[in-house]
Amino acid sequence: MSESSDELHPLQWSSFATLADVLPAIDDAFGQAPTSSVPIPSSKDVVLLLIDGLGATLLDDHAECAPTLTALRSATIRAGFPATTATSITSLMAGAPCGSHGIIGYSFRTDRDETRGPKRRTLNALRWTFNRSDGRSALGLYVPEQIQPEPGLLAEMSGRGIDVTYVMPTAYRGSGFSRAAFRVDGTYIGARTPADILAGIGDALTPSTADHRLVYAYWPDLDAAGHLFGPGSPQWVKTLGVVDRLVADIASDLPRDATLVVTGDHGMIQADNRIDIDTTDEMLKGVEAVAGEMRVRHVYTRPGARDDVHTFWTDVLGDHAFVVPREQVLDEQWFGAEVTDVVAERIGDLVAVARGTTIITRTLADPAPEVNMPGHHGAWTAAEQLVPVLIHAGEA
Repeated sequence: MSESSDELHPLQWSSFATLADVLPAIDDAFGQAPTSSVPIPSSKDVVLLLIDGLGATLLDDHAECAPTLTALRSATIRAGFPATTATSITSLMAGAPCGSHGIIGYSFRTDRDETRGPKRRTLNALRWTFNRSDGRSALGLYVPEQIQPEPGLLAEMSGRGIDVTYVMPTAYRGSGFSRAAFRVDGTYIGARTPADILAGIGDALTPSTADHRLVYAYWPDLDAAGHLFGPGSPQWVKTLGVVDRLVADIASDLPRDATLVVTGDHGMIQADNRIDIDTTDEMLKGVEAVAGEMRVRHVYTRPGARDDVHTFWTDVLGDHAFVVPREQVLDEQWFGAEVTDVVAERIGDLVAVARGTTIITRTLADPAPEVNMPGHHGAWTAAEQLVPVLIHAGEA
């Protein structure tokens, strides 16, 4: 099977730093021995701004609409696999790939549910719900700190006295995913609009303190515009302009002893080829559950059925997807060089990675708004995997 030149196969990943390298670089900036491949200047305070959906390829294509982002761009890194928010943010905060922390996608099976067979549930990690993003809350059964038991680098930094502040929408505070990804309570400043974010960062940095401070800020609207209207659409381009002005405003107000680091959790592609699992004859034969997202599917098969399912899915999907068994996924280190036994059990018996602009839909099982979205991410294309790193040292 020939590869698209736009695809970053696992064998090509070693040349890129990832989101898991960003927090170690910030830790270096706070005075630790330099170990990271993402150089950040020594700083007393760091503001880490994550723009959901800010892909490097999309930024290249629309550089004229984002002069500040383009001017401050320092490096291009890889989101990690899969290129999706739940995995990327957890990797960013843990300073480790998902083979260690265990949030291996938008949704997956865990080893925590004692129910086996067809009734065994999947966990939507971003919404912390059973089976679907609009399903019943899973907090009663799936304790976030048990599903993601590794405190990670953020907790280690906090334990060394680095003060942590979150500037994010109030709705995320205390959610299942937030508990799994952000293992430090920190100070929480509710912020929904760019003006809120700017004010929240200012408030976090205003008090005089001898301690190092990490301010993590997050804005979801670029990702939302891409999903709803398509990446590169007029609505998306308008939102990119808002991001550019926000970053310019933060940079202009940044104190002299602080550094601004901006990155994204994934890019995005416009889907134009849909292959539906639920309405393709016998696609679910021998399958207990399908999880993940429409660009990367975890396929959990019935005992003894994996080889037949593998053959059938490979025939149906053809050149539109890679379909490989768990052993190959582990051997090629898709989820990182070290995958714990617990995490390995969460990976599908088969993993299907869509190619080009294909999505693998479930029109009967997934919520219609998700199925019908034009913008998607998760897989191996450069448009999904590559994200920029922007750095600005304060001058105020």
